[in-house]
Amino acid sequence: MPLAFDRPGFGLRAVALLEAAKGLLVLAAGSGLLLLINRDVEALAERLLAHLHLNPAHHYPRIFLQIAGGATPGRLLLIALGALIYAIIRITEAAGLWHQKRWAEWLGVITGLIYVPFELVALRRGLSGGPALALIANLGIVGYLAWALSRRQQAEVAAANPS
Repeated sequence: MPLAFDRPGFGLRAVALLEAAKGLLVLAAGSGLLLLINRDVEALAERLLAHLHLNPAHHYPRIFLQIAGGATPGRLLLIALGALIYAIIRITEAAGLWHQKRWAEWLGVITGLIYVPFELVALRRGLSGGPALALIANLGIVGYLAWALSRRQQAEVAAANPS
């Protein structure tokens, strides 16, 4: 009996589920930003830091407060729009991967490679293990999708030239 990951399309569907989850998460976050329009975002951020018992004088909480202080309705709307566009791309890619479409595999390779320079910069700055893990996962997914494209190409060539 073959294992689940031996079935055709299993890997693509696994990547599709990951991409769909990323798209839905960003869509939810962007929708949450819309709820903050015309609210005192800085006061909400201060309350959140207090609730989490984080010292606002420390580096990351201070950056968080600075960003919250500059949050205008226009900026929040623009970020929410960016989140919507990102989510549409991710969910579209996920649907294409689920149905084993070549364009979705290419989209996954291209969009995955876009992140690599940013992940490398984060690694160079000596940030936590998060960027290293993200880079490894990202390169693994890009490598798998490139392999799937190559395998598809080989199968098409073999089908076109029967020996």
